[in-house]
Amino acid sequence: MLQSSAFGLSSVAASLLLKQDGLLAKTLSGNPIKPELEAKTYDLLPKPAPYPQQAKAMISMFMLGGPSQIDLFDPKPELIKRNGQTFDGDLKFDNAAQASREIMGPAWKFKRHGQCGTELSELVPHIGEIADEITLIRSMHSAANNHLPANFALNTGQPVRGRPVLGSWLLKALGSETQDLPAYVALTDPRGLPLIAKENWNNGKLPSIYQGTMVRPSEPRIFNLDAPSHLQGAAQASQLSFLERFNQEHLNDHPGENDLEARMASYGLAARMQLAAKDAFDISKESKETKKMYGIDEKVTRSYGTRCLIARRLVERGVRFIQIFCNGQSWDHHGSILKALPDRCREIDRPAAALVRDLKQRGLLDSTIVHWGGEMGRLPVIQFREGLTKRDKVGRDHNTYGFSMWVAGGGFKSGHVHGATDEFSHYAVEGIVHHYDWLATVLNRFGLNHKELSFRVGPRELRLVEQDEARVVRELLV
Repeated sequence: MLQSSAFGLSSVAASLLLKQDGLLAKTLSGNPIKPELEAKTYDLLPKPAPYPQQAKAMISMFMLGGPSQIDLFDPKPELIKRNGQTFDGDLKFDNAAQASREIMGPAWKFKRHGQCGTELSELVPHIGEIADEITLIRSMHSAANNHLPANFALNTGQPVRGRPVLGSWLLKALGSETQDLPAYVALTDPRGLPLIAKENWNNGKLPSIYQGTMVRPSEPRIFNLDAPSHLQGAAQASQLSFLERFNQEHLNDHPGENDLEARMASYGLAARMQLAAKDAFDISKESKETKKMYGIDEKVTRSYGTRCLIARRLVERGVRFIQIFCNGQSWDHHGSILKALPDRCREIDRPAAALVRDLKQRGLLDSTIVHWGGEMGRLPVIQFREGLTKRDKVGRDHNTYGFSMWVAGGGFKSGHVHGATDEFSHYAVEGIVHHYDWLATVLNRFGLNHKELSFRVGPRELRLVEQDEARVVRELLV
Protein backbone atom coordinates (compact mmCIF):
# COMPACT_ATOMS: atom_id res chain seq x y z
CA MET A 1 0.00 0.00 0.00
CA LEU A 2 2.80 2.41 0.88
CA GLN A 3 4.68 1.65 -2.34
CA SER A 4 1.63 2.20 -4.53
CA SER A 5 0.69 5.46 -2.82
CA ALA A 6 4.13 7.05 -2.72
CA PHE A 7 3.12 9.57 -5.40
CA GLY A 8 -0.58 9.57 -4.58
CA LEU A 9 -2.93 11.58 -2.35
CA SER A 10 -1.39 10.30 0.88
CA SER A 11 1.93 11.99 0.15
CA VAL A 12 0.13 15.25 -0.63
CA ALA A 13 -1.79 15.03 2.63
CA ALA A 14 1.42 14.28 4.54
CA SER A 15 3.09 17.37 3.06
CA LEU A 16 0.09 19.51 3.98
CA LEU A 17 0.09 18.27 7.58
CA LEU A 18 3.85 18.79 7.90
CA LYS A 19 3.50 22.34 6.59
CA GLN A 20 0.66 23.10 9.01
CA ASP A 21 2.75 21.84 11.90
CA GLY A 22 5.79 23.85 10.76
CA LEU A 23 7.82 20.68 10.24
CA LEU A 24 8.38 20.92 6.50
CA ALA A 25 12.05 21.61 5.78
CA LYS A 26 12.70 25.10 4.47
CA THR A 27 15.58 27.07 3.04
CA LEU A 28 16.95 30.25 4.59
CA SER A 29 14.56 32.20 2.35
CA GLY A 30 11.57 30.28 3.75
CA ASN A 31 10.82 28.22 0.65
CA PRO A 32 10.38 24.41 0.89
CA ILE A 33 13.39 22.36 -0.15
CA LYS A 34 12.96 20.37 -3.33
CA PRO A 35 14.82 17.06 -3.60
CA GLU A 36 17.75 16.88 -6.00
CA LEU A 37 16.95 14.16 -8.52
CA GLU A 38 20.30 14.21 -10.32
CA ALA A 39 23.85 14.25 -9.00
CA LYS A 40 25.52 17.62 -9.51
CA THR A 41 28.97 18.14 -10.92
CA TYR A 42 31.21 21.09 -10.16
CA ASP A 43 33.88 22.76 -12.25
CA LEU A 44 35.73 26.05 -12.70
CA LEU A 45 34.55 26.86 -16.19
CA PRO A 46 33.55 30.53 -16.55
CA LYS A 47 29.88 31.18 -15.86
CA PRO A 48 27.85 34.30 -16.70
CA ALA A 49 26.80 36.53 -13.81
CA PRO A 50 23.01 36.57 -13.31
CA TYR A 51 22.96 40.38 -12.99
CA PRO A 52 24.98 43.27 -14.48
CA GLN A 53 28.61 42.73 -13.53
CA GLN A 54 31.21 45.41 -12.89
CA ALA A 55 34.03 43.41 -11.28
CA LYS A 56 35.65 40.32 -12.77
CA ALA A 57 38.46 39.87 -10.22
CA MET A 58 39.40 40.92 -6.72
CA ILE A 59 42.70 41.46 -4.90
CA SER A 60 42.43 41.65 -1.11
CA MET A 61 45.42 42.99 0.83
CA PHE A 62 44.46 41.65 4.23
CA MET A 63 46.18 43.19 7.25
CA LEU A 64 45.56 40.62 9.97
CA GLY A 65 45.75 42.02 13.48
CA GLY A 66 43.87 45.28 13.08
CA PRO A 67 45.52 48.45 11.70
CA SER A 68 44.94 51.49 13.88
CA GLN A 69 42.38 53.67 12.12
CA ILE A 70 43.12 56.41 14.66
CA ASP A 71 46.73 56.68 13.50
CA LEU A 72 46.18 56.03 9.79
CA PHE A 73 42.77 56.94 8.38
CA ASP A 74 40.42 58.58 10.88
CA PRO A 75 41.69 61.94 12.20
CA LYS A 76 39.96 63.17 15.35
CA PRO A 77 40.80 66.65 16.72
CA GLU A 78 39.15 65.76 20.01
CA LEU A 79 41.68 62.98 20.61
CA ILE A 80 44.55 65.38 20.05
CA LYS A 81 42.93 67.94 22.32
CA ARG A 82 42.28 65.46 25.13
CA ASN A 83 45.47 63.41 24.81
CA GLY A 84 46.48 62.10 28.25
CA GLN A 85 43.12 62.82 29.86
CA THR A 86 40.75 60.18 31.25
CA PHE A 87 38.17 58.72 28.90
CA ASP A 88 34.80 58.73 30.69
CA GLY A 89 32.64 57.11 28.00
CA ASP A 90 31.71 53.48 27.28
CA LEU A 91 34.70 51.37 26.20
CA LYS A 92 34.61 47.84 24.81
CA PHE A 93 37.87 46.26 25.94
CA ASP A 94 39.09 42.91 24.68
CA ASN A 95 41.80 42.67 27.34
CA ALA A 96 40.52 44.45 30.44
CA ALA A 97 43.48 43.30 32.54
CA GLN A 98 45.92 45.45 30.55
CA ALA A 99 43.48 48.25 29.84
CA SER A 100 43.58 51.86 30.86
CA ARG A 101 41.31 54.86 30.30
CA GLU A 102 44.08 57.25 29.40
CA ILE A 103 43.29 58.81 26.02
CA MET A 104 46.02 58.46 23.40
CA GLY A 105 45.72 60.73 20.42
CA PRO A 106 47.40 59.90 17.09
CA ALA A 107 51.19 60.08 17.26
CA TRP A 108 51.44 61.14 13.60
CA LYS A 109 50.13 64.12 11.65
CA PHE A 110 47.37 64.03 9.05
CA LYS A 111 47.13 66.05 5.86
CA ARG A 112 44.80 66.30 2.89
CA HIS A 113 45.56 64.45 -0.34
CA GLY A 114 44.43 64.67 -3.94
CA GLN A 115 41.64 66.71 -5.43
CA CYS A 116 39.21 64.93 -3.10
CA GLY A 117 41.05 66.29 -0.04
CA THR A 118 40.93 63.04 1.94
CA GLU A 119 42.87 63.32 5.20
CA LEU A 120 45.42 60.54 5.71
CA SER A 121 48.31 59.94 8.07
CA GLU A 122 51.90 60.80 7.24
CA LEU A 123 52.60 57.06 7.72
CA VAL A 124 50.94 56.27 4.37
CA PRO A 125 52.17 58.95 1.93
CA HIS A 126 52.00 56.68 -1.12
CA ILE A 127 48.41 55.69 -0.40
CA GLY A 128 47.82 59.43 -0.12
CA GLU A 129 49.02 59.74 -3.72
CA ILE A 130 46.14 57.51 -4.88
CA ALA A 131 43.50 59.17 -2.68
CA ASP A 132 41.56 60.17 -5.79
CA GLU A 133 41.24 56.49 -6.78
CA ILE A 134 39.92 55.02 -3.53
CA THR A 135 36.84 54.94 -1.36
CA LEU A 136 37.81 55.20 2.30
CA ILE A 137 35.24 53.55 4.58
CA ARG A 138 35.50 55.00 8.09
CA SER A 139 32.46 53.24 9.55
CA MET A 140 33.15 49.50 9.46
CA HIS A 141 31.53 47.44 12.22
CA SER A 142 31.44 43.76 13.15
CA ALA A 143 31.32 43.71 16.98
CA ALA A 144 33.26 40.40 16.97
CA ASN A 145 35.93 41.76 19.27
CA ASN A 146 38.69 39.19 18.91
CA HIS A 147 40.84 38.17 15.97
CA LEU A 148 39.38 34.79 15.06
CA PRO A 149 35.67 35.69 15.16
CA ALA A 150 36.35 39.09 13.56
CA ASN A 151 38.36 37.49 10.78
CA PHE A 152 35.70 34.85 10.15
CA ALA A 153 32.94 37.48 10.19
CA LEU A 154 34.62 39.65 7.58
CA ASN A 155 35.57 36.76 5.28
CA THR A 156 32.82 34.17 5.77
CA GLY A 157 29.83 36.25 6.93
CA GLN A 158 29.64 34.73 10.44
CA PRO A 159 32.05 34.87 13.43
CA VAL A 160 32.51 31.08 13.48
CA ARG A 161 35.02 28.77 11.85
CA GLY A 162 34.42 26.18 9.15
CA ARG A 163 32.43 28.32 6.72
CA PRO A 164 33.40 29.05 3.08
CA VAL A 165 35.27 32.29 2.48
CA LEU A 166 34.35 34.96 -0.05
CA GLY A 167 36.79 33.73 -2.70
CA SER A 168 35.31 30.23 -2.66
CA TRP A 169 31.80 31.64 -3.15
CA LEU A 170 32.97 33.68 -6.14
CA LEU A 171 34.43 30.56 -7.75
CA LYS A 172 31.27 28.61 -7.07
CA ALA A 173 29.14 31.30 -8.72
CA LEU A 174 31.36 32.45 -11.58
CA GLY A 175 34.10 29.89 -12.16
CA SER A 176 37.39 31.14 -13.56
CA GLU A 177 38.53 32.95 -16.68
CA THR A 178 41.65 30.79 -16.75
CA GLN A 179 41.94 27.02 -16.79
CA ASP A 180 45.76 27.08 -16.65
CA LEU A 181 46.22 28.71 -13.23
CA PRO A 182 44.56 28.33 -9.84
CA ALA A 183 41.36 30.39 -9.84
CA TYR A 184 41.90 31.49 -6.23
CA VAL A 185 45.41 32.26 -5.00
CA ALA A 186 46.72 33.08 -1.51
CA LEU A 187 50.10 34.86 -1.48
CA THR A 188 51.77 34.43 1.91
CA ASP A 189 54.59 36.20 3.73
CA PRO A 190 58.12 34.67 3.81
CA ARG A 191 58.22 35.23 7.59
CA GLY A 192 55.33 32.86 8.18
CA LEU A 193 51.70 32.02 7.50
CA PRO A 194 48.88 34.32 8.58
CA LEU A 195 46.90 33.64 11.72
CA ILE A 196 44.70 30.50 11.28
CA ALA A 197 46.72 29.68 8.14
CA LYS A 198 44.71 27.75 5.54
CA GLU A 199 41.37 28.65 7.15
CA ASN A 200 41.81 32.02 5.46
CA TRP A 201 41.25 30.33 2.07
CA ASN A 202 38.92 27.58 3.24
CA ASN A 203 36.11 26.22 1.04
CA GLY A 204 34.10 25.08 4.09
CA LYS A 205 31.13 22.97 3.00
CA LEU A 206 31.50 23.94 -0.64
CA PRO A 207 33.11 21.35 -2.92
CA SER A 208 36.88 21.10 -2.56
CA ILE A 209 37.45 22.46 -6.06
CA TYR A 210 36.62 25.94 -4.72
CA GLN A 211 39.37 26.00 -2.10
CA GLY A 212 42.11 28.60 -2.45
CA THR A 213 45.64 27.61 -3.48
CA MET A 214 48.50 28.81 -1.31
CA VAL A 215 51.53 29.94 -3.29
CA ARG A 216 54.93 29.86 -1.62
CA PRO A 217 56.44 33.27 -0.74
CA SER A 218 59.77 32.48 -2.44
CA GLU A 219 61.03 30.49 -5.40
CA PRO A 220 59.98 27.90 -6.34
CA ARG A 221 56.52 29.33 -5.62
CA ILE A 222 54.92 26.05 -6.69
CA PHE A 223 56.86 22.82 -6.26
CA ASN A 224 57.40 20.20 -8.96
CA LEU A 225 56.35 22.21 -12.00
CA ASP A 226 58.94 20.37 -14.08
CA ALA A 227 58.36 16.73 -14.93
CA PRO A 228 61.31 14.33 -14.53
CA SER A 229 63.49 14.32 -17.64
CA HIS A 230 62.40 10.81 -18.67
CA LEU A 231 58.71 11.85 -18.62
CA GLN A 232 58.89 15.17 -20.41
CA GLY A 233 57.15 15.72 -23.73
CA ALA A 234 55.12 12.99 -25.40
CA ALA A 235 55.82 10.44 -22.64
CA GLN A 236 54.16 12.62 -20.02
CA ALA A 237 51.23 13.46 -22.29
CA SER A 238 50.56 9.75 -22.90
CA GLN A 239 50.78 8.93 -19.22
CA LEU A 240 48.41 11.72 -18.22
CA SER A 241 45.91 10.72 -20.89
CA PHE A 242 46.04 7.12 -19.68
CA LEU A 243 45.46 8.18 -16.05
CA GLU A 244 42.65 10.51 -17.03
CA ARG A 245 40.73 7.65 -18.68
CA PHE A 246 41.08 5.48 -15.56
CA ASN A 247 40.01 8.32 -13.28
CA GLN A 248 37.02 9.16 -15.44
CA GLU A 249 35.86 5.55 -15.43
CA HIS A 250 36.19 5.49 -11.64
CA LEU A 251 34.20 8.73 -11.37
CA ASN A 252 31.48 7.32 -13.62
CA ASP A 253 31.13 4.43 -11.18
CA HIS A 254 30.92 6.88 -8.24
CA PRO A 255 28.78 9.83 -9.35
CA GLY A 256 28.52 12.81 -7.03
CA GLU A 257 31.92 12.25 -5.40
CA ASN A 258 32.90 15.91 -5.14
CA ASP A 259 36.30 15.27 -3.57
CA LEU A 260 37.18 12.88 -6.38
CA GLU A 261 36.14 15.44 -8.98
CA ALA A 262 38.20 18.08 -7.22
CA ARG A 263 41.25 15.80 -7.10
CA MET A 264 40.98 15.07 -10.81
CA ALA A 265 40.60 18.76 -11.59
CA SER A 266 43.64 19.51 -9.42
CA TYR A 267 45.78 16.98 -11.29
CA GLY A 268 44.65 18.39 -14.62
CA LEU A 269 45.45 21.91 -13.49
CA ALA A 270 48.88 20.82 -12.27
CA ALA A 271 49.75 19.59 -15.75
CA ARG A 272 48.58 22.79 -17.42
CA MET A 273 50.42 24.95 -14.88
CA GLN A 274 53.81 23.61 -15.92
CA LEU A 275 54.04 26.43 -18.45
CA ALA A 276 51.44 28.97 -17.30
CA ALA A 277 52.54 29.22 -13.66
CA LYS A 278 56.19 29.74 -14.49
CA ASP A 279 55.27 32.68 -16.64
CA ALA A 280 52.75 34.18 -14.18
CA PHE A 281 55.11 34.13 -11.18
CA ASP A 282 58.22 35.25 -13.09
CA ILE A 283 58.62 39.02 -12.70
CA SER A 284 62.06 39.14 -14.35
CA LYS A 285 60.58 40.44 -17.60
CA GLU A 286 58.87 43.38 -15.91
CA SER A 287 60.43 46.75 -16.67
CA LYS A 288 62.87 48.44 -14.32
CA GLU A 289 60.39 51.28 -13.88
CA THR A 290 57.60 48.90 -12.86
CA LYS A 291 59.76 47.12 -10.32
CA LYS A 292 60.85 50.44 -8.84
CA MET A 293 57.23 51.61 -8.60
CA TYR A 294 56.43 48.54 -6.46
CA GLY A 295 59.54 49.05 -4.31
CA ILE A 296 61.22 45.83 -5.40
CA ASP A 297 64.54 47.69 -5.56
CA GLU A 298 64.44 48.31 -1.79
CA LYS A 299 64.79 45.69 0.93
CA VAL A 300 61.94 46.90 3.15
CA THR A 301 59.34 46.81 0.34
CA ARG A 302 60.77 44.02 -1.83
CA SER A 303 58.74 41.12 -0.43
CA TYR A 304 55.36 42.81 -0.33
CA GLY A 305 56.02 44.62 -3.59
CA THR A 306 56.81 41.33 -5.34
CA ARG A 307 53.55 39.79 -4.16
CA CYS A 308 51.55 42.84 -5.26
CA LEU A 309 53.18 42.68 -8.68
CA ILE A 310 52.45 38.96 -8.96
CA ALA A 311 48.83 39.70 -8.03
CA ARG A 312 48.58 42.09 -10.96
CA ARG A 313 50.09 39.47 -13.29
CA LEU A 314 47.57 36.89 -12.06
CA VAL A 315 44.64 39.24 -12.70
CA GLU A 316 45.95 39.82 -16.22
CA ARG A 317 45.82 36.07 -16.77
CA GLY A 318 42.25 35.57 -15.57
CA VAL A 319 42.64 34.59 -11.92
CA ARG A 320 39.42 35.43 -10.09
CA PHE A 321 40.44 36.07 -6.45
CA ILE A 322 43.80 36.83 -4.87
CA GLN A 323 44.68 37.42 -1.22
CA ILE A 324 47.96 38.99 -0.10
CA PHE A 325 48.77 38.21 3.53
CA CYS A 326 51.19 39.48 6.14
CA ASN A 327 52.63 37.02 8.66
CA GLY A 328 50.76 36.03 11.80
CA GLN A 329 48.71 38.97 13.04
CA SER A 330 51.46 41.51 12.57
CA TRP A 331 49.13 44.53 12.76
CA ASP A 332 48.03 43.59 16.29
CA HIS A 333 49.72 46.44 18.15
CA HIS A 334 48.81 45.97 21.80
CA GLY A 335 52.30 47.25 22.62
CA SER A 336 55.18 49.18 21.03
CA ILE A 337 52.85 50.77 18.49
CA LEU A 338 55.13 53.79 18.15
CA LYS A 339 57.73 51.61 16.43
CA ALA A 340 55.74 48.67 15.09
CA LEU A 341 53.10 50.63 13.18
CA PRO A 342 55.61 52.70 11.14
CA ASP A 343 57.53 49.49 10.36
CA ARG A 344 54.41 47.81 8.96
CA CYS A 345 53.43 50.88 6.97
CA ARG A 346 56.86 51.15 5.36
CA GLU A 347 56.52 47.59 4.11
CA ILE A 348 53.11 47.93 2.46
CA ASP A 349 52.43 51.61 1.70
CA ARG A 350 54.38 51.91 -1.53
CA PRO A 351 53.50 48.49 -3.00
CA ALA A 352 49.78 48.87 -2.21
CA ALA A 353 49.62 52.24 -3.97
CA ALA A 354 51.64 50.88 -6.89
CA LEU A 355 49.16 48.04 -7.37
CA VAL A 356 46.24 50.45 -7.79
CA ARG A 357 48.26 52.74 -10.07
CA ASP A 358 49.52 49.83 -12.19
CA LEU A 359 46.08 48.30 -12.64
CA LYS A 360 44.69 51.65 -13.71
CA GLN A 361 47.35 52.35 -16.31
CA ARG A 362 46.77 48.90 -17.82
CA GLY A 363 43.00 49.37 -18.00
CA LEU A 364 42.31 46.70 -15.36
CA LEU A 365 41.18 48.76 -12.38
CA ASP A 366 37.60 49.25 -13.57
CA SER A 367 37.07 45.48 -13.55
CA THR A 368 39.21 44.64 -10.48
CA ILE A 369 38.28 45.31 -6.85
CA VAL A 370 41.32 46.21 -4.78
CA HIS A 371 40.71 45.95 -1.04
CA TRP A 372 42.98 47.03 1.84
CA GLY A 373 42.09 46.44 5.47
CA GLY A 374 42.10 44.19 8.49
CA GLU A 375 39.49 42.51 10.64
CA MET A 376 39.36 45.34 13.21
CA GLY A 377 40.77 48.67 14.33
CA ARG A 378 42.09 49.95 17.67
CA LEU A 379 40.82 51.79 20.76
CA PRO A 380 41.43 55.48 21.55
CA VAL A 381 43.05 54.69 24.92
CA ILE A 382 46.42 53.34 26.00
CA GLN A 383 47.11 49.69 26.58
CA PHE A 384 50.41 48.80 28.27
CA ARG A 385 52.32 45.55 28.00
CA GLU A 386 55.22 46.52 30.27
CA GLY A 387 53.57 48.76 32.86
CA LEU A 388 52.72 52.44 33.03
CA THR A 389 56.32 53.59 33.41
CA LYS A 390 57.53 52.43 29.99
CA ARG A 391 56.03 54.85 27.50
CA ASP A 392 57.78 53.27 24.52
CA LYS A 393 55.74 50.11 25.15
CA VAL A 394 52.31 51.69 24.77
CA GLY A 395 49.77 50.16 22.41
CA ARG A 396 46.06 49.96 21.66
CA ASP A 397 43.48 47.23 22.31
CA HIS A 398 41.01 45.86 19.74
CA ASN A 399 38.08 47.82 18.33
CA THR A 400 35.53 46.22 16.01
CA TYR A 401 32.78 48.78 16.66
CA GLY A 402 34.19 51.44 14.36
CA PHE A 403 37.22 50.96 12.09
CA SER A 404 38.49 51.84 8.61
CA MET A 405 39.43 50.15 5.37
CA TRP A 406 39.66 51.26 1.75
CA VAL A 407 38.68 49.91 -1.63
CA ALA A 408 39.40 50.89 -5.23
CA GLY A 409 38.15 49.94 -8.69
CA GLY A 410 35.53 47.36 -9.59
CA GLY A 411 32.62 49.81 -9.64
CA PHE A 412 33.35 51.53 -6.32
CA LYS A 413 33.50 55.31 -6.13
CA SER A 414 36.85 57.07 -6.37
CA GLY A 415 38.04 59.97 -4.25
CA HIS A 416 35.28 59.30 -1.75
CA VAL A 417 35.01 59.05 2.06
CA HIS A 418 32.09 57.12 3.48
CA GLY A 419 30.72 57.09 7.02
CA ALA A 420 32.07 58.37 10.31
CA THR A 421 32.88 57.31 13.84
CA ASP A 422 32.20 59.28 17.01
CA GLU A 423 34.60 62.01 18.13
CA PHE A 424 36.90 59.40 19.70
CA SER A 425 36.94 56.97 16.73
CA HIS A 426 35.42 54.19 18.81
CA TYR A 427 31.88 53.61 17.53
CA ALA A 428 30.69 53.94 13.94
CA VAL A 429 27.81 56.43 14.03
CA GLU A 430 27.16 57.49 10.41
CA GLY A 431 26.78 55.31 7.34
CA ILE A 432 27.56 52.15 9.30
CA VAL A 433 28.86 49.29 7.13
CA HIS A 434 28.45 45.96 8.89
CA HIS A 435 30.65 43.08 7.79
CA TYR A 436 27.69 41.42 6.09
CA ASP A 437 26.85 44.66 4.24
CA TRP A 438 30.40 44.72 2.92
CA LEU A 439 30.15 41.15 1.64
CA ALA A 440 26.74 41.81 0.05
CA THR A 441 28.20 44.85 -1.70
CA VAL A 442 31.19 42.93 -3.07
CA LEU A 443 28.88 40.21 -4.43
CA ASN A 444 26.78 42.91 -6.07
CA ARG A 445 29.81 44.22 -7.97
CA PHE A 446 30.35 40.70 -9.34
CA GLY A 447 26.75 40.61 -10.58
CA LEU A 448 25.53 38.38 -7.75
CA ASN A 449 22.61 38.69 -5.32
CA HIS A 450 23.58 37.84 -1.74
CA LYS A 451 20.06 36.52 -1.06
CA GLU A 452 20.23 34.08 -3.97
CA LEU A 453 23.80 32.77 -3.86
CA SER A 454 23.49 29.53 -1.88
CA PHE A 455 24.62 25.92 -1.60
CA ARG A 456 22.67 22.96 -0.26
CA VAL A 457 24.21 21.26 2.77
CA GLY A 458 21.91 18.45 3.83
CA PRO A 459 18.49 19.93 4.64
CA ARG A 460 19.86 23.48 4.77
CA GLU A 461 20.91 26.07 2.25
CA LEU A 462 24.16 27.78 3.15
CA ARG A 463 24.81 31.39 2.13
CA LEU A 464 27.76 33.74 2.49
CA VAL A 465 25.40 36.46 3.74
CA GLU A 466 22.65 35.01 5.92
CA GLN A 467 21.58 38.11 7.85
CA ASP A 468 18.13 39.32 6.78
CA GLU A 469 19.11 42.92 7.49
CA ALA A 470 22.14 42.85 5.16
CA ARG A 471 22.09 45.44 2.40
CA VAL A 472 24.12 46.51 -0.62
CA VAL A 473 25.77 49.79 0.40
CA ARG A 474 24.97 51.71 -2.77
CA GLU A 475 26.49 54.90 -1.34
CA LEU A 476 29.87 53.27 -2.04
CA LEU A 477 29.13 52.54 -5.69
CA VAL A 478 29.36 54.52 -8.91
